[in-house]
Amino acid sequence: MPTNTYESPLSSRYASDEMLYLFSADKKFSTWRRLWVALARAEMELGLPVTQEQVDELEAHITDIDYEKAAQWEKKLRHDVMAHVHTYGELCPKAMPIIHLGATSCYVGDNTDVIIMREGLELVRNKLVQVLSRLADFAREYKALPTLGFTHFQAAQLVTVGKRATLWMNELLMDLEEVEHRISTLKLLGSKGTTGTQASFLELFERDHEKCPALETPWSRSAGRPTPGKWTTTCCPPWRGSPRAPASSPPTCGFCAT
Repeated sequence: MPTNTYESPLSSRYASDEMLYLFSADKKFSTWRRLWVALARAEMELGLPVTQEQVDELEAHITDIDYEKAAQWEKKLRHDVMAHVHTYGELCPKAMPIIHLGATSCYVGDNTDVIIMREGLELVRNKLVQVLSRLADFAREYKALPTLGFTHFQAAQLVTVGKRATLWMNELLMDLEEVEHRISTLKLLGSKGTTGTQASFLELFERDHEKCPALETPWSRSAGRPTPGKWTTTCCPPWRGSPRAPASSPPTCGFCAT
């Protein structure tokens, strides 16, 4: 373990192996590639010049990531997404012309962030359920064991250990409800071009306006998020989706207004 560089205790001390993997480079960049495969397959289904052979080639190299090569490309191009496009393209020469076709950098960046956050929240949800189950057993076991209750840091009156445990459970149950709300309201970017519009796809589809929204359905199915319509733009205020945000709240930046 290096001792001359900063290390977050959130990763070295507190995080589980599962959570560490979710926020790893392998998870991030393999998800980028899965999203590129999903986009290519959706474009093929809607008639763009993308072949099954190209999709298969991309799919065969999802986890074969050369980080040294990507670093060389990024040093040359000064762009992380294009660095990985070229790194992927070297492995998939037949598919290179259609990787990231019509998309903006946020297509892989933002969608991957949302996918990872969702999977992280799902992991937290599962652990919360397990803790609540253990605490329920504990509360039942000690439901009649007396202990002093406290108020203002002073002994007040008798309660039971089981009763105290149910109060801890209530706090965790509220956390669980909030986590489930966040999971259910997270929105993917979808397949968008620059600034969150679909102008680039409209051009690719030769001004066929029906195919742009149609792109979302096969894309979401391939990306593993089958609910159509739950998309946002390339930039979204952090309070979007909050139960405290007014329904009529206006967008706060030019990207969200497009």
